[in-house]
Amino acid sequence: MEKQQVLNTLKLLKEKSIKKNFTQSVDLLINLRGLDLKKPDHKVDSYVPLPHSLGKKIKLCALVDEQLNAQAKKLFDTVILKSEFDKWKKDPKAQKKLAETHDYFVAQAEVMVPVAATFGKILGARGKMPSPKAGCVIPGATNLEPIVTRLQNTIRLQTKNELSLKATIGTEKMDDSEIADNVLAAYNNVLPKLPQEKNNVRYVALKLTMSPLVKINTEEKSEKKKKHG
Repeated sequence: MEKQQVLNTLKLLKEKSIKKNFTQSVDLLINLRGLDLKKPDHKVDSYVPLPHSLGKKIKLCALVDEQLNAQAKKLFDTVILKSEFDKWKKDPKAQKKLAETHDYFVAQAEVMVPVAATFGKILGARGKMPSPKAGCVIPGATNLEPIVTRLQNTIRLQTKNELSLKATIGTEKMDDSEIADNVLAAYNNVLPKLPQEKNNVRYVALKLTMSPLVKINTEEKSEKKKKHG
């Protein structure tokens, strides 16, 4: 997939969409084929750092002890100390709201056992438990700033129970070139994780929050080559 193909699709998408009175997200859909999701090596679950912002604030929650408290309070939207876990354990309703309003949870490694015991049921069911794969389980002696910066530009691409990957990769107010870079970063991250790489991709498409899908025409370049050949 070439950048120009993505740019052409973004142009078409914007032409086809009706202007809304809010800023719409740009969503990426990678539709897959030839995979058996019962096989672990056919599943995709990847945290992808993108080259550009997502155009929106990513909300972060830190689950730490006193060692990281002061630093976390400067950088995270919500900080929950180990000493407060018991209060949260008794309030599943508050936990559900916490899970719904935060994108990523970062936990200090030293408190992961009580984190799992306190928040595991609700965060686990929503796929939001602090993930070592995403770099969200960190030792107490850690500079949190690079983690927070990276997570602001990180998306998760996961097959779950269907043959597709979906994620927001920007907003309509962003520069098209930056959105295209984000699309290519996500696509190129996924390909090596598929058993047959491109052969497992049925199509790639973009949509705005309130618009229909527009497929990226990846055949465009090869068709031009045939005509000139």
